[in-house]
This record gives sequence, C-alpha cells and structure tokens, in this order.
Amino acid sequence: MFDVNNIRKDFPILSRTVNGNPLVYFDNAATSQTPNQVIEVIADYYRNYNSNIHRGVHTLSQEATDAYEAARNKIKTHFNAAKAHEIILTSGTTHSINIVASGYSEILKEGDELIVSAMEHHSNIVPWQMLCERTGAILKVIPMIQSGVLEMNVFEALLSKKTKLVFVNHVSNALGTVNPIAEIITKAHSVGAKVLIDGAQASPHLKADVQALDIDYYVTSAHKLCGPTGVGMLYGKEELLNTLPPYQGGGEMIAEVTFEKTTYADLPHKFEAGTPNIAGGIAFGAALDYMNGIGFDTIAAYEHELLEYATTKLKEIEGLKIYGEAPQKTAVVSFNINEIHPYDIGSILDKLGIAVRTGHHCAQPVMDFYKIPGTVRASFSFYNTKEEIDLMIIALNRAIQMLQ
Repeated sequence: MFDVNNIRKDFPILSRTVNGNPLVYFDNAATSQTPNQVIEVIADYYRNYNSNIHRGVHTLSQEATDAYEAARNKIKTHFNAAKAHEIILTSGTTHSINIVASGYSEILKEGDELIVSAMEHHSNIVPWQMLCERTGAILKVIPMIQSGVLEMNVFEALLSKKTKLVFVNHVSNALGTVNPIAEIITKAHSVGAKVLIDGAQASPHLKADVQALDIDYYVTSAHKLCGPTGVGMLYGKEELLNTLPPYQGGGEMIAEVTFEKTTYADLPHKFEAGTPNIAGGIAFGAALDYMNGIGFDTIAAYEHELLEYATTKLKEIEGLKIYGEAPQKTAVVSFNINEIHPYDIGSILDKLGIAVRTGHHCAQPVMDFYKIPGTVRASFSFYNTKEEIDLMIIALNRAIQMLQ
C-alpha cells in the first residue's frame, strides 16, 4: 500500500522550515528531492571505496568500477535498452543532447532539415540552432495550440526526405503535456529521419521502453529522478552511436595514443572522456532502485490525484488562468493570476515556506506563444500531499490580497 506519510520520512529536507514555516516543495520539475537511501549510497562511496574507475588493479578501484558499471546496468534495465554499452553516462540532459548535436555536425550538409517542437526546453533548441549555423541545415518547428498540444497534422506536413533528425520532449517542462512520441517516432522513421527524445520531465513520472518505442536517442538527468545533480544519461542505438565521432578527447575514451595517431575506445567509453561523477553514477542507479521499489504505476496514479486536486482548487481562484490543459499531462500546473507578475507571487509564497518556480522555465518560445512573460509553476511529486496543496491555495489568496 502507498503511504505518503511513510514515503516522506525518507526525505530529510521535507522536515525543515523556510522562513519559519514548514517547507512545501512544489519545484519538482526543476529538481526532485533526494531520499536517505540515495544520500547514504553517496556517503558510502566516499567513506569506503572512493577511487578512480576502470584504471586500477587495486581493490578500491575494482569496487568502484563494479558499482559504477552495476549502475549502468540498472539504467539499461530501467529503460529496456538492448545493451549496457548503449547507455552513456553524462553530466545531464544538456550534455547528452550536445553529444548528439556535435556528432551530427559531421553528418549533416547544407539544406538538410531538422524538426523541433514549439514547446522545447532551451537545451533542446539552442544546440540544434548552433548545429544549423555550422552546417547550413534548416530548423523547422512543429507548432502548438492554446491547450498546449502539438499540431500533429503540421508535423506530418513538415516531414520530407530532407528531414534528418526530429527532436521533441517526451513531456513539456513548462506545461506538463505528454507528447505522442510513439506517433512522432513512427512518422519520422517513415521518411528515414532519426528521433531524439528529451525525457528529462517524463522520466520521474513514467518509464520509457526505448526498444518498444523504437527510440533512436533518449536523454534524461538523475536529479529529476530523486538522484544527485551532475549526472544523467544518453541512450542511443548501438549502430547510431558508432557513427558519431567522440564529443571530447582525453583519458578513458581512447584505445591507443601515439603522437602520430589516436584510436578511440569502444562504446560506452568513446563518449566518456575523463574521470566521471562516480558517486553520482552509482547514486543514479540507487535512485532508480528506490523509485522502482515504490513502482512507477503507483507513482503515476498518486501524482495524477494530486494534479486533479490542485487543478480543481486553483480554478476556484478568481482571475487565475492555467496554461496547458492537454488531455495527457504529468503533475505540473502553470498559471498566472490577473495581471500580477509571477515573480511577485512566487516571492510571497516563498516567505510562507512554499517553493514554486516562476519565469519562462527555460521555455521562452512557449511564453511568447501565450504572449506572457512567464508563469507560476507548481510541480508535484509522489512525496507531496493534498494538505500541502491546500497550504498553497491559502498562500495564493493571501498574495492576491497583498498585490492587488
């Protein structure tokens, strides 16, 4: 049985106060909180077997290597990759996207076309714009409608034999929209295009089966999944990763080095130059263990309850407008109240101990579409409660009284 009160005991930060009030943490879309089970794994690494990996014959190095590679296998199993070496451990989603974008600079030619959605995070826009500037490729955009849903008929019309790569987020960080990635992948593949899915916002709420969906590249960050910051993963089909050149040069990613020529290591090491975030990688695996122990179906069902409850309560506030009301959403609500600037609302909520995100959420084109400077974004996780949502509603009404 899912018991949120027992779950909350795993997260020490949830017992602290902010400005004299109990912390209500509703900024989970930016970074989730970390349970004791993951914190202890990080501490255990540094206490007991801190050592560099893959390079030493001594016991500590072997123990660290075994733990790090075990984590890679956990990630492989979680996303159902065919092979562990299809999982590249990176510093996070942005790093993962840049590996692919950099590699395509040697594949694309002038006039090739890339397709992005209108609701992307900047990290899934800017690297591709830079790539187009370097190669002469053309960037096209799938538009969205007011409800926060992509216009799939327009996407189909944009596809052509010139399309080389399509990249969309699985879930919008600004709106919570769950995009129809199965349909997007099928249609992109029909013209020979490859697909990169930004899973940073989806992975805390649902499990993507990369083989069943026939995904070419999938990226995410551990800190969205109750893990540490500074570590993430790039999944890529083996044959595709083998066609990409290394992203960085240095130690670990080489097979042999002479002053005349360097040959590169096989996957995954080809893309893992230098000493990685070893503790972070091991903790990534521990975070997946923790969340799978609860169960992603259980998490999704509970978070949907929170979403419906919060949406109903927020709509009772006069002058409040919600942005993004797609039929399929994760537990994110973006809203504004009358003409009050979202920053002002967020500041007052913080004084009352409630952490929300304000601004454009690194999705400025979404805000431009709605002709607004930004929103207040409340994003929920499985350790949040309806009582915390009630506290947010009280705080919002107090903010309105102060600001109008």
